[in-house]
Amino acid sequence: MRKHSTLSPSGSHRWLNCTPSARLEQEFNDTESEAAKEGTAAHALCEHKLKKALRMRSRRPVSDYDSDEMEESSDAYVDFIMEQVEAAKQVCKDPIVLIEQHLDFSCYVPDGFGTGDCIIILDEKLHIVDFKYGMGVLVEAEDNPQMKLYALGALELYDALYDINEVSMTIFQPRRENVSTWTIPVTDLRDWAENELKPKAQMAYNGEGEYIPGEWCTFCRAAVRCRARAEEKLKLAQKEFKMPPLLTDAEIEEILSVLPDLTKWANEITVYATDAAANHGKEWSGFKVVEGRSVRKYRDEEEVAEAAQKAGYTDIYRKSLITLTEMQKLMGRQKFEEILGSLIYKPPGKPTLVPATDKRPAMNITNAINEFNEIKEEM
Repeated sequence: MRKHSTLSPSGSHRWLNCTPSARLEQEFNDTESEAAKEGTAAHALCEHKLKKALRMRSRRPVSDYDSDEMEESSDAYVDFIMEQVEAAKQVCKDPIVLIEQHLDFSCYVPDGFGTGDCIIILDEKLHIVDFKYGMGVLVEAEDNPQMKLYALGALELYDALYDINEVSMTIFQPRRENVSTWTIPVTDLRDWAENELKPKAQMAYNGEGEYIPGEWCTFCRAAVRCRARAEEKLKLAQKEFKMPPLLTDAEIEEILSVLPDLTKWANEITVYATDAAANHGKEWSGFKVVEGRSVRKYRDEEEVAEAAQKAGYTDIYRKSLITLTEMQKLMGRQKFEEILGSLIYKPPGKPTLVPATDKRPAMNITNAINEFNEIKEEM
């Protein structure tokens, strides 16, 4: 079983903002979600393909999560890395490329260590690339504490040999079409490590400090039962707003700003309470567990087809084109564009209200609504 750091790099955004959360999390079981398992499988496939591209020995991993999308995402990751390697060769005769490199930054974070997906080292510069297969949360490289921890670990290994002056950090998140890169001078990175990271990491390791809820609560194992978070979320519910037609613009804006996280928190409470009742015998006063709506399914499609055909029913199959991803894999990217490029289009997405900090460009509302409504009418 792979050892996990108490102050993990992936959780650094959380324990740097809410220092006692790291120790609180240890009171909860560390169960790996399906999304996490899928991410692990995607990383293994990326590692294999990158090693093959660099002419290193590797055996292709086998996973229950293999899919066309994972194949396409891992190919895109390898293409990106190889582009960076070629760019590095333009300024450095023999850059070093490290894959799944163990990194130790315990000089700043007690027992701190992690694994860098890909590290490219050239004269006076370090480039770290982190593959993110998840698509639920858009991850940015700018001032990303996880990436900065990896950078510190890499500097501990190679700074003396290469006299590195700056570090570039890239988040490669293909399922969100997100490639985010940020560069920082080594002097600024070490200043952050000494003056902010080191003291907060020590507090977090000791379980000291105040519980401070925020967007960093998202993946905290203790979030669903955290009192500080509950109190913060219930502040909105305690307000006596007027009915919607009488709300002011300012009140609506205030509600919109907190509603996504409030709704998410409420759903997490429901999931936790349901699991406790259904799987652990917990009884909640005023509530009961009932069987939800179910959808009929075939037990065995081959047996169903055989029975139906035997009874004289032959028109039991649909004919449809394979998916776009399967078609592109069948033809190859270049042929796909040559043969079908003009026959493929991407319809506009449904207008969605998001915070102004979202990286996506604002839509032309009038045109977007007209296009969306036209497509609905054609369906």
